[in-house]
Amino acid sequence: MVEPTISEPVHEGRCTCGTVRYRMTSAPLFVHCCHCRWCQRETGTAFALNALIESDRVLLLAGEPEAVDTPSESGKGQRIARCPCCRIALWSNYGGGGDKVRFVRVGTLEQPDRLPPDIHIYTMSKQPWVVLPPGTPAVPEYYDSKLMWPADSLARRRALFGARPAS
Repeated sequence: MVEPTISEPVHEGRCTCGTVRYRMTSAPLFVHCCHCRWCQRETGTAFALNALIESDRVLLLAGEPEAVDTPSESGKGQRIARCPCCRIALWSNYGGGGDKVRFVRVGTLEQPDRLPPDIHIYTMSKQPWVVLPPGTPAVPEYYDSKLMWPADSLARRRALFGARPAS
């Protein structure tokens, strides 16, 4: 587990009932706002806002989430960590990244406004009433992380997956 330093931000979060509490011990790799129909259906809302971070940088402070395997549009599936009491989704692990990367639900953070999206993805299926902010990249489908991610995030990703990172 990576311990935070004075220069590293710490983000704490929890489920609705407070049974499961966690801390992100560093800044995320990248933050996606996904507008695909799959995320809309899964969350019951217009999009999913996920902070991608190395799993060893997510420290459990209380409780133990329950892992629920669900299908995904890619066919690789995902494992959603949910509170066993209130059933709130806290993060997902997708088949392509395995257990190495968590997609933390930004809305479960104590201060979700500290992690706005770095990019809007799958905007081809966004709800027509959602207005995207100017200045934030937006793409109709997915994107090439080598072109969009900051250099330090790409280096962290290489450290996880080797020279050829997983998609």
